[in-house]
Formats: sequence, structure tokens, C-alpha cells
Amino acid sequence: MAPQPPEGRRWFAPVVLLGVAGTGLSALAGDKPWARPDSRAGSALVEQSGGHVPLAGALGLVGLAAWGVLLVTRGPARRVLSLLGVVVAVGLVATAVVGRASALTSARSATVSVGSSPVGAHTTAWWYAGVLVAVIALLAALLAVRHVRSWPEMGTRYDAPGGPTPPPDPAQMEDIDLWRAIDEGRDPTAGEDH
Repeated sequence: MAPQPPEGRRWFAPVVLLGVAGTGLSALAGDKPWARPDSRAGSALVEQSGGHVPLAGALGLVGLAAWGVLLVTRGPARRVLSLLGVVVAVGLVATAVVGRASALTSARSATVSVGSSPVGAHTTAWWYAGVLVAVIALLAALLAVRHVRSWPEMGTRYDAPGGPTPPPDPAQMEDIDLWRAIDEGRDPTAGEDH
């Protein structure tokens, strides 16, 4: 019988998938209109941008970037990024709740009432989708904060080299390498003792 991974490691793939899906779909939903004006006789659409809440799309992209960076970091930075994910997800939920009224107002102001009755507006399915995926993103971020310390990390072999590389030995270099070094402004013989 194979050993079971630690509790936190089992949550790694599902939580990351939920987080990426939640924030990615929040970015998509934030780019769509959350409200549309009611179509009535005597009203005319004067602006196509009514009903949008651009903050939701921007926060979704920030959250998506945080999940991407969380996957390649280690140690305390990873914990900080998971907390940033919670802050962004709370912002997404708040934007979805507060943004509904803003989207409805924007959709109403995008039309002009020719008659005496005011023009109304209705919420689209994109708002409902935005609320749902914002809650999913928040749930994933909270789970990440809880389990991030036990998640697997990338190996150090992918890190950039830490120290300066020693200059190559001119005796080992071929003629073309010597000419390239001279073209780059380096003296390939500077390290030799004469």
C-alpha cells in the first residue's frame, strides 16, 4: 500500500485549480456587462458601455497573477501571496455585491427616456456568475492560507545562479569565442598572468 500524502498536499491541486478558475472567470465576468437597460418603447440606447464594472475584471487579473506567482515561490513569500489572494478575493466579493447597484445605475444612464416614464435596467447572468466565481476564489484563497505551508515547492535547480561566473580560460576558448569577447568589450586575456 502506497503512503498517503500529508493532508495539506492533497489539497494542493484542487485548491490551485479552484483559485485559478475563480479568479480567471472573475476577470472574464468583470469584462462583461452586469446590467442592461430595459427595452421599452420611447427609450433609446446612447452608450454601449453601460452596465460594466471594470474593477471586477482588474481584480480578477490581479488574483490570477497572485496564483501564478504563488506556484513558483517558496517559504514566507508564499504565505504572503496566499494572504494577498484572500485580500483580492474579498475585494472581488465586495465588488460583486456593491457593483450590482453601480452596474444598474450605469445601464439606466446609458439610455435616454423619450417618454415621461424613467428607463429601468435589469441584472444580467454575468453578475450572478461574477458573484459565484468571487465566492469560489475566496474559498480557494482561504484554503490556500491554511494549507500553503505543506504544499510542494519548485526545486532550486530552476533558480538563477547566485554568484558571478568565472571568466573562461582563453586557452580553452576557440577563435570565434575570443573575437566575440573582444566585440563585447571584454579582454579575454585579462585573467592570464604574463
